[in-house]
Amino acid sequence: MPTIKKTFHRGGIHPDPCKITAGMPVRPLPPAAELRIILSQCIGAPSRPVVKTGDIVRRGQMLAEAGGFVGAPIHSPCAARVVKTERVRNAQGLWQEAMVLQRLTPEELEERPGYDAWPTPRTPEEVAALSPAQIIGIVGESGIVGLGGATFPTRVKLTVPEGKRAWVVVVNAAECEPYLTCDDQLMRACPEEIIKGVELLMRATGAPQGIIGIESNKPKSAERLKGAAEKSDADITVQLLRTRYPQGGEKQLIEALTGRQVPLGGLPIDAGAIVDNVATVYAVYEAVYLRRPLTRRIVTVTGPDVTYAGNYMVDNGTSISDLIETAGGLPADTGKIIAGGPMMGHAVSQPNAPVTKGTSGIVMLPEKLSRRQPEKPCIRCAKCVSTCPMGLQPYLLMTLSKMRLAPEVRAEGVMNCMECGCCAYTCPSARPIVDYIRLGKQLVRALPRE
Repeated sequence: MPTIKKTFHRGGIHPDPCKITAGMPVRPLPPAAELRIILSQCIGAPSRPVVKTGDIVRRGQMLAEAGGFVGAPIHSPCAARVVKTERVRNAQGLWQEAMVLQRLTPEELEERPGYDAWPTPRTPEEVAALSPAQIIGIVGESGIVGLGGATFPTRVKLTVPEGKRAWVVVVNAAECEPYLTCDDQLMRACPEEIIKGVELLMRATGAPQGIIGIESNKPKSAERLKGAAEKSDADITVQLLRTRYPQGGEKQLIEALTGRQVPLGGLPIDAGAIVDNVATVYAVYEAVYLRRPLTRRIVTVTGPDVTYAGNYMVDNGTSISDLIETAGGLPADTGKIIAGGPMMGHAVSQPNAPVTKGTSGIVMLPEKLSRRQPEKPCIRCAKCVSTCPMGLQPYLLMTLSKMRLAPEVRAEGVMNCMECGCCAYTCPSARPIVDYIRLGKQLVRALPRE
């Protein structure tokens, strides 16, 4: 493995990794009899149902089509009956439309041979014959979105705008969030498949180079990916990154691996890069080679006092409470449940809410780790400024947002904040900086467009 550990050059912190589930292989979650599939699972318009109540659907069949250009279809994880469409609360407690599926019983499956089977995989010759437009089309039809948490439709990301050129496909394998190990386990188990996925992304975008960036605290994954990359005819390299948060941010990753800077307000393609999470890359492999749409994902279920913490393969629409029960139940001293990681995830107010495509982890923190400290006045220490990887002034953004000065907070670049939480993590006065920055973004979005 390469010994040089690359990194970005501005801000960042070093929280305790807390990788409790590192090295734990992926285990299947017992299949739920009922699934509730939320129709809004990506950044963009909610999906539109294409099946109706009472329909019997096959495994992998489309349930809802993309609701717009920035959107993604949703598919059934199993052979099931469409029971109804209703409003349910998501993990944050917001009401959203969802489709309720009842999994077919073994007796019902006997009457419908093949309904619970996946399609026949494509042969290597069939894959080789696909054009870039066909690969992008398959990715779009398969409902693939960014699985690192952003859930941006991958089809849109792969569609390079006119006048732009993709020089490199950057694979985010950093997994810098504390506690999460779902990507690590995927890389250990499926390195060859991930490399094939990178090859597909390079073909789809015309990028001549692929770089996989992985933090140095995942040596086994890095070694296996490097071995698989060496067998590829494409120009794919594996680069070690320093263990530093937020190493997995798009702009930070591009800077660390290529030395290029994405301009403020710009996109990775402005630096000639296409960035995708490693789990997204694997989903592309499954869609193109195996003809499998995105209907499941690996979810890390963890916490200091969780009995059976681990990495579980989970069907879309499974209740979060089912994951918690499989992991041994909610620890008695739990103070907070987080969907995602503790830095950029969101508190779960509805444990019965369903898992979505963007659910990378369920973290159960004890009361002593989840309790907020009393807010104190700012002491002008500037720690939030020195740790901000975007070069912003978080203390000022909080103050302007608190005063609801929308034009001023916009002028200070609030929309460039990635909400990584470095500022709040280092603040000795325990000020809720990120909360107010989110408020500031809402104020800016409500302003008339210029």
